[in-house]
Amino acid sequence: MRPRAAVLASAAVLALAGTLGAAPEARPPLPDRMADTGGGTQLITARATRTGSTTGTVTWWDRRYGRWAKSGSAAARFGAKGLTEGGSRKQGTNTTPTGIFGLPYAFGIRAKPSGTHFTYRRVTKKSWWCQDNKSRSYNRWTQPRPADCRAAESEHLMTYDPQYAHALVIGFNYDRPVRGRGAGIFLHVNGRGATAGCVSVSGDAMRRILAWAEPGRRPHIAIGTASGATAITRY
Repeated sequence: MRPRAAVLASAAVLALAGTLGAAPEARPPLPDRMADTGGGTQLITARATRTGSTTGTVTWWDRRYGRWAKSGSAAARFGAKGLTEGGSRKQGTNTTPTGIFGLPYAFGIRAKPSGTHFTYRRVTKKSWWCQDNKSRSYNRWTQPRPADCRAAESEHLMTYDPQYAHALVIGFNYDRPVRGRGAGIFLHVNGRGATAGCVSVSGDAMRRILAWAEPGRRPHIAIGTASGATAITRY
């Protein structure tokens, strides 16, 4: 018969081995940890490490069989001054607003990419995005630019190439615009560096997102940080 001490020692070793060998419990996908995903079955997440970050990751997800699954991801860029809470953002601060937003439509200087399901507006020399707080067209595409929307307070879309080669309108401050909060926030193609408040990805990633997104599945974009007051899991 083995001594009792030896038996207990063997049992302890086996228990420890079992603990070390146990597979860690898988963490739920990011959308499953979010309070709100917009109610659809497609979602784009744009996540930075912290509010001061100008880079991060954009990931697009599909909800199938009651669970979210990753469909693709790409490196992303944010505003030159990082991210800020969307509800208190100020226009002209070069910050990307956090929150969850709809995606009204797509547009671009170049032809609609193959497979795009969203309504796609082709940019012309007469296409402007009005950012003039005094204009009735504030935070809207205008074509041509109306008299009450000053050119100095607007974006002439054709001049932003490659950024607006392909883009999706982010519905920040869009349905009921608040003057001074910000206008012209898009998901678009990378430029030379950080953005003025938009989210940007490579041209290839932008085309992949447009081919993936289906308006009938009500995709939204959630923008936030990995943790803290603007954590993406709050939305």
